[in-house]
Amino acid sequence: MRFLVDECTGPAVAQWLRDQSHEVFSVFEEARGMADDSILAKAYSEDWVLITNDKDFGEMVCREKRPTHGVIFLRLRDERAVSKIDAIEKLLDGHKDQLKDTFVVVTETQVRFSQV
Repeated sequence: MRFLVDECTGPAVAQWLRDQSHEVFSVFEEARGMADDSILAKAYSEDWVLITNDKDFGEMVCREKRPTHGVIFLRLRDERAVSKIDAIEKLLDGHKDQLKDTFVVVTETQVRFSQV
């Protein structure tokens, strides 16, 4: 899959995804300081699924109805990279085919899907 990893999600997540043979654009590594509007526009125009832990994207996609090819919102109590990777690994193992064109909220115990 193609993932755009938001700056706040971090380079360790991006590297782990690359190690799993996914195509990755890391904002932290390649476009630090990029505005949220530009991130969402890039993800849409280049067909990336955005991975973030920034709740502003929920507002932009769900309330403002901005176009997207998918957003994975990590809403974790433990924000360490290892926790993010664990949550993404579980998500991909169980729901990889459901990520396109959805807004997914991932917690330590739950996965919620909304169509966008």
